[in-house]
Amino acid sequence: MRTIVRDDDNSYLRAYNSYMNGGHPYIVLKLQTKNPIQIGDFVSEFISITSQYDKFIKESYPALAQEAQIFVKSVRHGSVIAVLLPFVPFMLSGEILAHIEHINAINEFVRNFGEKIEAYVSGRKVDNATRSDLKDFMGAVAAIANDPKGKASIASAVFEGGKIKTRVAVTFDSTEARRAVTQIEEHQRQLEQRNNADYSRVLGIFKQANTRDSPIGRRTSERLKIEQLSDRDLPLVYASDLAEQRIKHEIREADDNLFKKGFIVDINVETIGGRPVAYRVTNLHQVIDLPSEIDGT
Repeated sequence: MRTIVRDDDNSYLRAYNSYMNGGHPYIVLKLQTKNPIQIGDFVSEFISITSQYDKFIKESYPALAQEAQIFVKSVRHGSVIAVLLPFVPFMLSGEILAHIEHINAINEFVRNFGEKIEAYVSGRKVDNATRSDLKDFMGAVAAIANDPKGKASIASAVFEGGKIKTRVAVTFDSTEARRAVTQIEEHQRQLEQRNNADYSRVLGIFKQANTRDSPIGRRTSERLKIEQLSDRDLPLVYASDLAEQRIKHEIREADDNLFKKGFIVDINVETIGGRPVAYRVTNLHQVIDLPSEIDGT
């Protein structure tokens, strides 16, 4: 992301004027606040929206993925207006803009982003949101949430016939932003939450093994698959010296293919946000030969 806040760079000023006068689509961010905006919240607004825009374009319109540029249009008492010009790099490189496709991309991004913010305002959450996404969502609402009577709008627009034409707009006020903050924080806690669940005598199949001794309580390079718990193989953690010694003995002394054997173990499943991320083995009960249809090959 590059943020432009000056008028003395003629090349960027010309690019800005040419872009706007050409009727190309852009994103307008408008912040209205009663109190001064903290500099961290101010910067987060731009970074968050640009981050989400870049992610959206790379996933949905990869051919249009270019470095977006932000121009701060005006800063007045109680009001900040900035415009994000996604396709200036195309102009500077002399490429021809695919006008309709670009308009559709910008409209779709604003609509998509607005739906995600609305989810948190309404007390819901975005199911596939990552920690990075949640950081962006928080950055987009923080400035308004911290103001007693603020309002923000994010819109897709074009400048045509001497007038600004808004296509899609998202707005939220301080009350809505604070509700979003509460819900985003709760979602962040859910993703960070680590839970443990115990299972006795489950069948594990090694997908990756190591003959070297492993530190107790630390994740190893070994991976175990337990089909009744997850369709993925997960990293192995030895939760006791005895379990580690017995399993390593089986690995080192195996006369045939280790991956054709099943290990009946007691385990503790570590999860983050409800998803299994590691198996902590506490005891080995038995090693069995697997039928060919379910072995690890």
